[in-house]
Amino acid sequence: MKLVDEGLVQALSPHVPRAPGGRGWNVFVEGLSVPVRIGIHGYEHEAPQPVVIDAQLGYRCEPHEAADWIDYDGWCTRVADWLAHRPHTRLLETLVADLAAFSFREWPALHTLTLAAHKPKIRPGTKRVGVSLDWTRADYLTWSGAK
Repeated sequence: MKLVDEGLVQALSPHVPRAPGGRGWNVFVEGLSVPVRIGIHGYEHEAPQPVVIDAQLGYRCEPHEAADWIDYDGWCTRVADWLAHRPHTRLLETLVADLAAFSFREWPALHTLTLAAHKPKIRPGTKRVGVSLDWTRADYLTWSGAK
């Protein structure tokens, strides 16, 4: 007779990665507004413009200050700094893919990432228009290997 279910032991162990397909922790950031040099139109080359980013950063290990965790303030600060020093990017899609790659490179605990970005008030008559990207670490590794 089994006294303890192995799945329960794994679920309660703080530093054991979760099984594939399992749920884990998510850090979410809504409405991070940062000035970015972006756009294909001539007037968009004149100065940085605000881009609003929503992110959901998923990881499967229990958060632990000495090991695997994602500091949301650190992520926001580093993303804002990275974007501030980035050269002009023509497409929002390129910016979001590059931001995803940056996030996977810099945060080893990151397992899944959903990013959405939009330029406020870019299109009259709309609440917002933008792009979103949903990646796993495997998607990032495939993308980075193809470059």
